[in-house]
Amino acid sequence: MSIGDKKDHAWAAHTLTAMLVAATMIFGGVQTASAQSLNFGGTGGDEPIDVYAENGIEWQQENSLFIARGDARAVRGQVEVLSDELRAYYREGTTGQSEIWRLDALGNVRIVSNTETAYGSRAIYNADQQVLVIDGEKPRLESGKDILTATQQLEYWEAKKFAVARGNAVATRDKKQVRADVLVAHFNQDSRGKSQVYRIDAYDNVRVKTPSETAVGDRGIYNVETGVAVLTGNVTMMRDTNTLNGCRAEVNLNSGVSKLFACPNQQGSNRVRGTFIPKNRNSN
Repeated sequence: MSIGDKKDHAWAAHTLTAMLVAATMIFGGVQTASAQSLNFGGTGGDEPIDVYAENGIEWQQENSLFIARGDARAVRGQVEVLSDELRAYYREGTTGQSEIWRLDALGNVRIVSNTETAYGSRAIYNADQQVLVIDGEKPRLESGKDILTATQQLEYWEAKKFAVARGNAVATRDKKQVRADVLVAHFNQDSRGKSQVYRIDAYDNVRVKTPSETAVGDRGIYNVETGVAVLTGNVTMMRDTNTLNGCRAEVNLNSGVSKLFACPNQQGSNRVRGTFIPKNRNSN
C-alpha cells in the first residue's frame, strides 16, 4: 500500500490513516531534552513518534508492521532516525494502547540527538532492552569530542550508559587514539547535561600511541579525563627500534610520559626487559 499511488483513493486514504496512527504510537518513556540520548527511551511513555517518508508508508496489519520508504525519518522529542527505509514493529501495550517495540533503519542510517550522532548502513533498536545496534560499513558514534568506530558493529546500551565497538575498534579524542578488538565506552553527563565519554575499557590486541612511542597489551583501561591509559597482560612498549617488555604500563597521552612495570616471576624478582638497538652513525 503506497500513499503515492493516486489511482486508488481508498488505498491512499488507508495509508494516510496509517501515518496518523504511527504519529501517535508510543515509543519510549519521557526524557528531558538535556538528558535525551540516541535511544528513544523504551516503551511505556506518553511522547509520540512522528514518521515521514517521500515514497509513502505501508501498513501491514497482519504483521503489526509499518514500512516507511524514501528518505524516511522518525522523530521523537529531540531524537531523529533517518535512513532509506524504516520498519516499525508494534504491539498492544499493557494499557491497550499500541506501542512500537522495535525499529529497523536500512540504508544510509543517521541517528541524531542533542548529545550524540551515529552513522551506519543498518540500525536495529530494541525498545524493551533499550539497545541500539548499528552495523554495515564502518559504523561510527560521535559524542562531543569523542569518536568511536568499528568494522563489525556498534552497540549503544541506553539504560547502562555505555557503547560497545567490535572489530578493529578505535576511540579518538583530538589526536589521541586507543585501539583494540573490542572497546567499551562509558558515558556520564557534564555540568551542562551533555553526554560524554569518561572511561574506555579495551580488550584484546590493545594499542595506544603517543607521538614518540607505541604500547601494546592484552587489556587496557583509558581514563579520558586524565589521558592515562593503563595496559596489562603481555605489554610491549616500542620507540624507534627499541622495545621494552613488562606486565603493566601507564601511558599518559596528554604528557607523552610512559611507565612500564615488571612481571613478578616465581623467584620473586621483578624486572623489566628491554632491547636497545643503537643507531648506525654512518646511516642517513
